[in-house]
Amino acid sequence: MFKYLAAAAMVIAPAAAFADSGREQLTQTAFAARDKAAALAQIASVEAAANATLARAPGDSEAQMTRAMAVSYRAKLSKSRTDALAAKAQFEALAAKNPRDAEAQAAIGAWHLNAVEALGGFAARAALGARKATGVVAIDRSVALGGGRALFPGLAALLRLSLDPKDAAAPALLDAAAKGSTPTTLDRLIQRRAVQVAAVVKGGDPRLIQTLAKRLLPLGQFK
Repeated sequence: MFKYLAAAAMVIAPAAAFADSGREQLTQTAFAARDKAAALAQIASVEAAANATLARAPGDSEAQMTRAMAVSYRAKLSKSRTDALAAKAQFEALAAKNPRDAEAQAAIGAWHLNAVEALGGFAARAALGARKATGVVAIDRSVALGGGRALFPGLAALLRLSLDPKDAAAPALLDAAAKGSTPTTLDRLIQRRAVQVAAVVKGGDPRLIQTLAKRLLPLGQFK
């Protein structure tokens, strides 16, 4: 088990360079940050920049998604119910604006499934209105809308396996992620994680599969 976790740490090590966009900065925080206080500071900086953009251009979808992701990441690190609900509302607004936006669907799915994984099904529903079924529908929709990008099936597989290491849909999703296109840094990172988890899934150890899936999700290096 430890050799796989060590390999995970190597995969998550900072890339040689990240672009300066807010989304790329959040990717760096999600997969490379090691200090929680520093990660929260990076998230706050990205959120402030997104808010500045939205003050000038309220309809800027990229800034809206960047802000929503920043709020969601802060909620995960700080365990803030207020931030979690704010992120959910922002993701849902983006999905309502464009129902065929695969990233908005993936974000909604991840929000629900991360909450269920963190709190358990009953507590997540009572505290946040999070539901596993809603999350699964959203991530499945993101895969269908994702145009063959590695991000969507890879993220879907990791989320499913973080809840159920025997999830029957996960192997096909991992395979799709391994064969998917990688137009962004996030796609490439998720694809590498999908390949790594696929090798562990073949070994059949549920505890190892679930531990690694959780570890390789965004911000999974923080407990």
